[in-house]
Formats: sequence, C-alpha cells, structure tokens
Amino acid sequence: MSDERPCLDRGPIPESRYMPVLVPMTESEYLAFVDAAIPGYAADKVAAGQWTAKESLALAKKSFDDLLPAGRSTTENHFFTILDAESVAVGSLWIAVQGRAGKRIAYIYDVGIKPEHQRRGHATRALLALEDEIRALDLSGIALHVFGHNRGAQALYAKLGYAPTNINMYKPVAGAVAEDPARLGSCGSRPVGP
Repeated sequence: MSDERPCLDRGPIPESRYMPVLVPMTESEYLAFVDAAIPGYAADKVAAGQWTAKESLALAKKSFDDLLPAGRSTTENHFFTILDAESVAVGSLWIAVQGRAGKRIAYIYDVGIKPEHQRRGHATRALLALEDEIRALDLSGIALHVFGHNRGAQALYAKLGYAPTNINMYKPVAGAVAEDPARLGSCGSRPVGP
C-alpha cells in the first residue's frame, strides 16, 4: 500500500495493521460494555482476593459510577469498539487521560475480547492501534493494571513492551487468624476488563 507508514521497531507491518481497528463506541455499545464489564471486574476482584463474592457486584458498580459520573460522556474518557478485518465488533477498550510524573498519559481501564474471538491477535492489533490514538491525543504513554492471576494478559503486555511499575503481593499465613482479603485494600487498583 502506498500510504503505509514504516514501523521502526516492529519489523514488517501486517496488512491488517492499518485497517480500522478502533472506532468510538456508540451509546448502545457503551451500555452493553458496562453491562458486561461490571460483573467481569467484580469477578476479577474476587479472584484476586480483594473482595468477597457477596459484595463484589455492588462495589464494582460503585467503582464504575465513581469513575464515569457522566457515563460515556465523562470528560477525558474514551471508549472504543475493537473491529476485526471484516469490521465485526470483537471487543472493547476504555482509556482515560491521566497525569503521571508531570506528563499526560492514557490509562487503560478495560480491554476485552469476546471469548469466541480470543487468541486471534485482536488484542495485539487493538493495543498497537491504540498507540496511534495516543499520538493523536498528544499523550506520552500508556499505563494499565493487570491482575496477578491473568498470566495471559501479562505475557501479552510484556510482548508489546509494557514494563511493570508496581507489584503488590500477598501471602496467606497458615494457622494465622483468618483474614478477609477484602479488608486488605485494593492497593490502588482500578477497574479492568474481563
């Protein structure tokens, strides 16, 4: 293609790299996203030992309500539908503009690929396409949180050049007083996708 741009660090560019990958969510897509993301986030927090199953949905809903008081129109938040090469919606991506160390960055709150479309490179394509969005928004980088139990996501992010900035760890002690992990706090984690 004559309009392909060179990619300095990633070798040859797959043809699909410049097909539309991220498109702004419509209101109906946003509502469907929230309906799926809240229980997914709740489940991740339970799996991480940070919330109990009983409280998880209410806490997840509160987190989303706090972060998105105006829903899809909340300032400095951007919601994308991830498309495949045939323009079929295969997932979603939510970023928010934040300040870090004196720079404006994008924070990925949620990225998810529908189960029937996973393991086909869609998340990789979406995260690479996000870099173009970051440049267009005049931001300096991308940050995210990944749950410790999500080894697949950790491997993907490392492959794409993301590096850990903080690592929170927990070890239950046998014979100690039973401690509710939810009371230990979330250590600053934010909603992320299923």
